[in-house]
Amino acid sequence: MKEAVHIGTNPSLEPDLQELLGRVALGEEAAFAPVYDRVAGPVLGVVRAVLRDQAQSEEVAQEVLVEVWRTAPRYRPDRGTAINWILTLAHRRAVDRVRSAEAASARDHKAALLDHTPDYDEVAEQVETRLEREQVRRCLRTLTDIQRQAVVLAYYRGLTYRQVAEALTLPLGTVKTRLRDGLIRLRDCLGVTA
Repeated sequence: MKEAVHIGTNPSLEPDLQELLGRVALGEEAAFAPVYDRVAGPVLGVVRAVLRDQAQSEEVAQEVLVEVWRTAPRYRPDRGTAINWILTLAHRRAVDRVRSAEAASARDHKAALLDHTPDYDEVAEQVETRLEREQVRRCLRTLTDIQRQAVVLAYYRGLTYRQVAEALTLPLGTVKTRLRDGLIRLRDCLGVTA
């Protein structure tokens, strides 16, 4: 069996990751640099396998390494190796990012569906139209019979003044006068300003 060849420093002289993590837990900043050097690559690898986006992977890997610095006192050697603890943090953080993105996408989709409301309130418009019609009917009842007939023929049936005059067998001038008087009364009744 061949012996492992190590290039660089002697690995037996370097403190192991668990020991370094213990020193980081005590707040020793100098101990974090070798931890970072040893785990940055594997953390990025785990995160990138989940996210598949280089920029997001780098961002999440950085978050994980900050979390390692902040939460090092929570590491328990009796529960697993230091590298496994760190890579578990990385995997969880990457999965959280995916879930967060999916939830945001679902919220945006749902908001787009809810935002697809009409530009106006149909019910309010129908009520308003109904009230306006009722008010016009009420005001039409205040006109004389001939005024009401002339207005209805001209404005609801679409007849010209001449056709209204023929239908009512009245002179054209009389029809115009009655229409004008009827429209003035309607305007006053409806409260419309000229």
